[in-house]
Amino acid sequence: MTESTEPLSPRARLAVTAGKAAAAVSRAAGRGSGSVIGGRVALKLDPDLLARLAGHLDVVLVSATNGKTTTTRLIAEALRAGGPVVSNALGANMPAGITSALAGGSEARYGVIEVDEKYLAGVARDVEPKVIALLNLSRDQLDRAAETRMLAEHWRTGLEGSKAVIVANCDDPLVVWAASSSAHVVWVAAGQEWKDDAWSCPACGGVLQRPDDGFVCGECGFARPEPTWVLSGDHVLDPHGSAWPIRLQLPGRANKANAASSAAVAAVFGIAPQIALERMYSVAAVAGRYDVVSYQDRELRLLLAKNPAGWLETFSLIDPPPTPVVLSVNARGADGTDTSWLWDVDYTRLAGHPIAVIGDRRLDLAVRLEVAGLEFTVHDTLQQAIGALPPGRIELIANYTAFQDVRRVVGN
Repeated sequence: MTESTEPLSPRARLAVTAGKAAAAVSRAAGRGSGSVIGGRVALKLDPDLLARLAGHLDVVLVSATNGKTTTTRLIAEALRAGGPVVSNALGANMPAGITSALAGGSEARYGVIEVDEKYLAGVARDVEPKVIALLNLSRDQLDRAAETRMLAEHWRTGLEGSKAVIVANCDDPLVVWAASSSAHVVWVAAGQEWKDDAWSCPACGGVLQRPDDGFVCGECGFARPEPTWVLSGDHVLDPHGSAWPIRLQLPGRANKANAASSAAVAAVFGIAPQIALERMYSVAAVAGRYDVVSYQDRELRLLLAKNPAGWLETFSLIDPPPTPVVLSVNARGADGTDTSWLWDVDYTRLAGHPIAVIGDRRLDLAVRLEVAGLEFTVHDTLQQAIGALPPGRIELIANYTAFQDVRRVVGN
């Protein structure tokens, strides 16, 4: 563990205290957890506070388009086998939110931090992580986060020369290219179901060929590296070839992939795969995701899907027809205001499901479903939507702020 060279300065202590006070006021006013405003106040008073708070921690950074909140939670549970952990468990993943999280970690040994893709390089410079986990890159909030190749280049440049161990998904060409600038990379074969953002070579722009489960560029030779950790069905194979069972309460193949990457991260800290994976079983939900709640005398399973790749994974989780489905889409600042991504989602996978549509951009979604040839109804509220659906447990799929809206309505 990295030892802190000195206690926090008076300025840093003042910044932490002021940040916590601002967060408390925000919570009391019903404005949310207060983590972001608290962090902003603290960083205003001490711009170097994030680095100071991380000084005594062994830090893991987790970044991706999809799965970073869940993977952060799984890694945190695994590392608790080795000591106390501080983490931004609620997903406030920009510098202000990260600062608020670390302010509560003076007694922790490990810091497990989810980082927004745009901020990864800067946060890595501040906190000097021991491990960085890179899971995937796909289109998301193009009006804010930029094109995926640009993000991959930002990662590649920012991580060049990093002393951190990079645990990276060898099945995502963009992740492979970004991680390849680093000296210490652990490759995990975690899979990649969504491939529509990775048909061209990130190194030279040539067309990627995809033989079997790999990829290779016929022009420059850029290719899938050999993994040292492999997700194989319900097991993860470690570097010695031993197979360890993955038993999760979280559904779907994507979460098995998250667990495989988490086991590889834990191993860097000396946590054996068996112990790490056993501890991950305790995670039943992540910030409300996958929760089953009761509302209007119906059971609703809450599922988050923020972008085309996320919707594709979520469709593989839901119960088969005729299970009713509620879809909710907003386009607020935290979602990205551009809804053109709806046209990249294969909504025909919902054929046979009774569908009700809600959310700020319900009419945009309705047009997309109409073109897909699906039958659906459109409603102003969740209560109305539920009343229009046939009996049975409901699968509710929503993007980010729509998901938060639903949680508030159902009291979750």
